[in-house]
Amino acid sequence: MTAQQSCNDMYNGIQEKTANLLWEWGKILQSSRNEMEIDQKFNIFVHTNRNGIFKSVEMISEFFRIATQMCVKNVYQLLNKDKAPPRRENYYVMCDSFIKLVSLLIKKNAHSANPAPQLKLLPMILNTIAGRLLQDQEEHGIHFHQLPYHRLIIILFLEMTQEDMAIVNYEVVFEFYQMLRIVRPSAAPGFCYAWLEIVAHRVFMHRVLVATSIRQGAGMMYCTLLILLFEFLHPFLRNTEWAPPVIMLYKGTLKVLLVLVHDFPEFLCDYHYRFCDEIPPNCIQMRNIILSAYPMNMIPPYPLSLNLDVDLIAEMSLPPRTAIHFEAIIPSSKLKKDLDAYLEAQAPVTFLSELRSNIQVVNELGSRYDTKMMNAVVLYVGTKAIAHIRAKGQTPNMTTIAHSAHMDIFQNFAVDFDCEGRALFLNAIANQLRYPNSHTHYFSCCLLYLFAEAVNIKEQITRVLFERFLAERPIPWGILVTLNKLVHDPVYKFWTQEFVVRCKQDIGNVARIIATRHRIYNGQQI
Repeated sequence: MTAQQSCNDMYNGIQEKTANLLWEWGKILQSSRNEMEIDQKFNIFVHTNRNGIFKSVEMISEFFRIATQMCVKNVYQLLNKDKAPPRRENYYVMCDSFIKLVSLLIKKNAHSANPAPQLKLLPMILNTIAGRLLQDQEEHGIHFHQLPYHRLIIILFLEMTQEDMAIVNYEVVFEFYQMLRIVRPSAAPGFCYAWLEIVAHRVFMHRVLVATSIRQGAGMMYCTLLILLFEFLHPFLRNTEWAPPVIMLYKGTLKVLLVLVHDFPEFLCDYHYRFCDEIPPNCIQMRNIILSAYPMNMIPPYPLSLNLDVDLIAEMSLPPRTAIHFEAIIPSSKLKKDLDAYLEAQAPVTFLSELRSNIQVVNELGSRYDTKMMNAVVLYVGTKAIAHIRAKGQTPNMTTIAHSAHMDIFQNFAVDFDCEGRALFLNAIANQLRYPNSHTHYFSCCLLYLFAEAVNIKEQITRVLFERFLAERPIPWGILVTLNKLVHDPVYKFWTQEFVVRCKQDIGNVARIIATRHRIYNGQQI
């Protein structure tokens, strides 16, 4: 007998044992009436097979691999039948049975005196599923089915995050996070819809984001998963026309963000900067949803009131919630050193003339500038300006923000940059117009100051604000306050601007919308 024949016989033997074990375990589940009875029969089942498949970690790993293949093959066979099973649940019988066995193997070890085996078995099964998924997608191409993998992953997660496993919830969630990074949409595009469904699952969302208050970094995991989704969508969303599959994935993403705004607004407040870095400029509604989030313990005042004085709002003096370190948003480089030196001494003057070349990356229309660097510079300079004003015992207003190194940089963006660069700059400012906080206050004053002082940028400022206002609700509070101030305050002479006179009817329609469309705010009739 050759070595190859010996290996084949061994594999066939393990495969046959695995099939018998799955069949026997399935019968146990069918005959059990409750969880207590399943636990009792599980102990007998494992004891009976302790010298076989379950005698070592290596044998369990092989069992996981072969059983996963069998579950997937079973679903494919059912899907390829001429007549589908009468109920969708019939597709899941074998997958659910296998996952129940896996979860008990992990949890029984976790409840023993030495919980270490759990840390081996959970990533073992998750890596097995992920590896099989990637291989299956490559083999089947457009005929790949995501259904069995979605079922295996989500049922295993539900089993592993029950209330009695609360002690190890963070470790369990982390292992699933690692696996979801492996099968991210860019690596497994055929699995992207199921991937989004897992990430958006109410239990998954709750386990990850509630764990944030217990273990630092849990929120960052969910943030990273959403960024992986945005990165996958980015090249498709930049196009003017979207294919139906892209539209479906985009709508699913919007629904996830709307759930987050309603149930976990603090999470969006904490990570809004990172999200806005990844969202294409033309996805205004998606950005608006993120920027509309505000802490649950806050009720912002009605933003379209003509009598609203933002300087009297107590929250306008408080820094916003954030999970980023503002000092580190610009990587250590010559640009950061020169920027800090200019903010300190307002010199050398050549820094302003070189700023454009530092942010411009290519000379290609539509992608000429480093958008992330632009966002970073605008937010960094803004936070430094706020600290500078506060250090003098003042608050941001049209007078205190003027004639400073910080405003010199912003005015340079407005004057020296071309139309594309100015649009990115203004959108970077608009990304900070959120709920009442010190950033919203400063950047709102900044935008209004630029409108009053800069000649060549008034129309672009109006466009940025109108684009965000005319998108589907919700609309960020800071956008509404700034636009309301711009349109109604005679200081800015909005209605006498040349571009407004030229398009007075269209802009007048928008002004009427401002007065009527948002009469319901925060669920209250105004």
